[in-house]
Amino acid sequence: VQLQASGGGLVQTGGSLRISCAASGRTFSNYVMGWFRQAPGKEREFVSAISYAGGSTYYADSVKGRFAISRDNAKNTVYLLMNRLKPEDTAVYYCAATALPVTTTQAMGVPSYDYWGQGTLVTVSS
Repeated sequence: VQLQASGGGLVQTGGSLRISCAASGRTFSNYVMGWFRQAPGKEREFVSAISYAGGSTYYADSVKGRFAISRDNAKNTVYLLMNRLKPEDTAVYYCAATALPVTTTQAMGVPSYDYWGQGTLVTVSS
């Protein structure tokens, strides 16, 4: 499956942004989808994930209550709505996919995902 992230940009502290990831090549609903981010000089970290049909969602503690993940299997797209953004949310955001079922812990791990998009930059100004 090929993944294409989009929607990043510059936003002020406290603002909102929705980023998207469009998938192609395989049956989208067969994949658990995740969002990760990587800030300069830091390791890639888990942000959020969503199960095949969207019935289960997972969030990092740092974004819980501010971010919301969703998916539209008819449009082969996963979204990440980011609210109350903070400067520390500044990073390149990557979408990822895995066809294998994952536990909650596995959903949060970079090694669990087989396919990655190219990333979209989100910059939050203070």
